[in-house]
Amino acid sequence: MADSRHADDGPQRSNQRRGVFPGSFNPPTRAHIALSEAAMRQHRLDVLVWSVSRVALAKEDVQRPRLGDRLGVLEEVAAHLDWLEIAVTDAQLLSDISAGFDVIVMGADKWHQIHDPVFYGGDQTRRDAAIDALPTVAIAARPPFDCPAELALALPDWVAKVSSTAARTVDPSLMAAPAARFDAATGAWTDPVRYEAWLIQPR
Repeated sequence: MADSRHADDGPQRSNQRRGVFPGSFNPPTRAHIALSEAAMRQHRLDVLVWSVSRVALAKEDVQRPRLGDRLGVLEEVAAHLDWLEIAVTDAQLLSDISAGFDVIVMGADKWHQIHDPVFYGGDQTRRDAAIDALPTVAIAARPPFDCPAELALALPDWVAKVSSTAARTVDPSLMAAPAARFDAATGAWTDPVRYEAWLIQPR
């Protein structure tokens, strides 16, 4: 791993414009990279951080691939993009993850999710305060979810059709190249039985 590219939580203080893109990136896809590049251009960012929660909200049961293996793949992605950093956080709420950043990037599905009071203990006041605390929001379209037009990133149509689920279950070529290579070697996303066998192999 490229340790110099890895952060342990929030933004490093500097004069740079920094954005954060929270997600599980399970696996990272070509769409993650394309929309990250769009956010960099359209919001004039110097750095974008892909932030991974150790236990992701509403994805608490994700056990495989192991977090360390997923982070290794993300570090390889970042090694080829001089504007990208990888961070790990214990925070789950986007308002906590994005504290101190200039921009937060998310999909329209996540924008819809964060308006659900269930994630705030059913407290609508707490929900509204969390959303108000967000920095500038940049949203990637993901039909059928709507998002405010003024927050939407301008993206090629194909980006909205790519998902990590589709990369795992339908078309591995949708994965970012480092993820595709790791999956081909281990079955991390497409062949759970082969991945479990790989885990117990001596190295």
